[in-house]
Amino acid sequence: MNTTSPNAELKYKKLIWALSIAIPLAVAVLFGIRIPGVERLGFLPPIYAAINGFTAVVLVLAVIQIKKGNRKAHESLMKTAIVLSALFLVMYVAYHMTSDSVAYGGEGALRYIYFFILISHITLSIGIIPLVLFTYVRALSEQFDKHRKLAKITFPIWLYVAVTGVIVYFMISPYYPA
Repeated sequence: MNTTSPNAELKYKKLIWALSIAIPLAVAVLFGIRIPGVERLGFLPPIYAAINGFTAVVLVLAVIQIKKGNRKAHESLMKTAIVLSALFLVMYVAYHMTSDSVAYGGEGALRYIYFFILISHITLSIGIIPLVLFTYVRALSEQFDKHRKLAKITFPIWLYVAVTGVIVYFMISPYYPA
């Protein structure tokens, strides 16, 4: 990528939107496929929940670093957050390709809270894909004013998705099969 081109965002716009549509569609399709003969990967949920938690920490550290003016550390942390998010996604899909979905067994107000968190988490996890990619391209193309402006929207949403992923895990974990 030409990192100094203000047209870099335009150059990658179609790819970003294609990925932003393809990733959720692929997850939805793969979610319904079971891999025959493969044992349930029941050990994955606590691992990918921990990855979500670590992603949240990395995102906060990245903001702290950029506020201190440490661009290199910020860049490294943001790349780490992207890799962690991708790793989460691979593990999440792998788990669901080997395991049935677990029904939430809570009752009363807690049930409504769980489903609010779950639905907002899923919805925003889809919406965060183009935000992260456009924010990243703006940084790579050195459009730092545009990058900062979009990052102010991207960061809290991404952080919410990472944190609520952990909350969803803790709320559903008592209902996982032994």
